[in-house]
Amino acid sequence: MFFRMLRGILVRQKGKMLMIALTIALGASLATAMLNVMMDVGDKVNQELKTYGANITVYPKNASILNDIYDVEGGAQDAYLKESELGNIKTIFWAFNIVDFAPFIDTTVSLDDGGEVTLVGTWFNHHLDLPTGESLDAGVSSLRSWWDVTSGAWLDEQAMADADEAMLGSGVASRLGVKAGDVIHVKASSGEADLTVVGVYDAGGDEDDQIYAPLDTVQRLTDTDGLLSSIEVSAITTPDNELAVKAAQNPAALTIAQYETWYCTAYASSICYQIQEVITDSVASPVRQVADSEGEILEKTHLLMVLITILSLLGSALGISNLVTASVMERGAEIGLLKAIGAHDASVSGMVLTEIVITAIIGGVVGYFAGFGFAQIIGQTVFGSAIEMKAMVIPIVGVLVICVSLAGSIPAIRTLLRLRPAEVLHGR
Repeated sequence: MFFRMLRGILVRQKGKMLMIALTIALGASLATAMLNVMMDVGDKVNQELKTYGANITVYPKNASILNDIYDVEGGAQDAYLKESELGNIKTIFWAFNIVDFAPFIDTTVSLDDGGEVTLVGTWFNHHLDLPTGESLDAGVSSLRSWWDVTSGAWLDEQAMADADEAMLGSGVASRLGVKAGDVIHVKASSGEADLTVVGVYDAGGDEDDQIYAPLDTVQRLTDTDGLLSSIEVSAITTPDNELAVKAAQNPAALTIAQYETWYCTAYASSICYQIQEVITDSVASPVRQVADSEGEILEKTHLLMVLITILSLLGSALGISNLVTASVMERGAEIGLLKAIGAHDASVSGMVLTEIVITAIIGGVVGYFAGFGFAQIIGQTVFGSAIEMKAMVIPIVGVLVICVSLAGSIPAIRTLLRLRPAEVLHGR
């Protein structure tokens, strides 16, 4: 009898039930989209932020000590890292989180006009064979992708001719009155060279008053073959928490369980620690402005998505409340008759709630798939890539849909409980 009545109600009230299902589907779709994006947005936001430069710097230990004591850049002039160990960076536990890196060595050179300028040696698009058997192209072409090349093009190491080449900052180029294709003469401590200008860049910072050349060119001019003064690393990291802060101060103070959790999580501090393990006599430290801003952006993004989800579910609850209450009022005579022939409030309320739950399940399923489609649109529009379907979103959305549907039904149930059979059947 119960199921026969239930089927009849669903058929007779199909218009109302369809509206309730649509309301639930809209809320579920937005919740599904936001939850899937929120769970996948961390790596995508980090990947986007990586286009704005390195978030980890590596210095020789002696240079880092002097820098900490005297607060000067560059540290000891005879402190270097080994170029041969660069590939080790891609062998650490979080190797796949290392997006890019570039080595640096700099010196002061004299120009023909009598002035001096900083000459920086680095990789541009250097091809590197890794100890793991893999290979990659790394360098400032991707690490400093925001540089605006106003004349010429990026220096291409893999297509270089025999002549030495370089890129000039806009400040230096303006001072010397040179452009792409011109040749400048530089004199360093251990040699001199004619550099062909392949491009002029505008970085919007101190780099505009510098010259960038291939690493081996500057090493030759400074007699530092195989040596580096620093390394910049771009890595995808997890925002710091209390454990990461404690570990950054002193990893030895962690318990074994804390150490394993920290070491196996992509915190900036744990990646720095692992880099120090594979680069001899080095100190790796996160660029705090970048690392902190990444964490703040992710937290604010997550908070925004949670608020949107909550507001959408509240809207759905209000819509469900209005629709179910209207349905109960329309069926007042029917419900009054049921009560008059002996139906208890619990059984009548159970029937109404069963209708809502069935409708909620149908709306929730439709809303889930629609929401996953919305998530893909967001992913492609904002990040240019697909959003991964997270299995844990399914039970979360299911619980939210049922809770919102039941919460929205509370006013209708209260109305139902207040119905008096005699009054309803007499039209009052």
